Amino acid sequence: MTKSLTLYTNPMSRGRIARWMMEEVGAPYEVVNVPFGPSMKSADYLSLNPMGKVPALKHGDSVITECAAICAYMAEAFPEAGLAPRADERADYYRWMFFAAGPLEQAVTNRSMGFIVPDELHGRSGYGSFGLVMDTLEKAVSAHDFIAGNRFTAADVFVGSAVGWGLMFGSIEKRPAFEAYAARISAREAYRRCHALCDAEGEAMKAKG
Repeated sequence: MTKSLTLYTNPMSRGRIARWMMEEVGAPYEVVNVPFGPSMKSADYLSLNPMGKVPALKHGDSVITECAAICAYMAEAFPEAGLAPRADERADYYRWMFFAAGPLEQAVTNRSMGFIVPDELHGRSGYGSFGLVMDTLEKAVSAHDFIAGNRFTAADVFVGSAVGWGLMFGSIEKRPAFEAYAARISAREAYRRCHALCDAEGEAMKAKG
């Protein structure tokens, strides 16, 4: 029997990354939209994700949290979707997915909160400096059409989401290479379907108050 898939998310959160991945895979799944506030801190939800945040994915009896982990897990759990890396793509696939989950995430978050690593402490920072992260990301998205080569993979769901959201909210620099990569990624049918679904669900949640 096929194990059921349930995605706990919120349409106005990073859960959109996981939702996009679900749409790319194409396997049937259920969505449980969790409102911000007490619902995310309830005992029932904390039993799934002790961090009290979304997304969380339940696959049968297994629970996966963190967007990068969900993307990697789904690619491996559903190999027929063709989103896992081939042998020649594996190094870049893991390198850049976890670069986005580590140095890029940390650099963007720190900058948005007004924290700038002093020059003399760059060596002690996991990402060095925001400028170094931007330069490194630019090289990554410029090397090929997609992050692991010339084929779309699950790593593009995660890295592409980081770039797209960064450009939208101004948390990364508007460089031509980033804008070109974001345009390639956002042209995908699953991407558009995901955001249409999330926008509609977000409006429905607002209407309920």
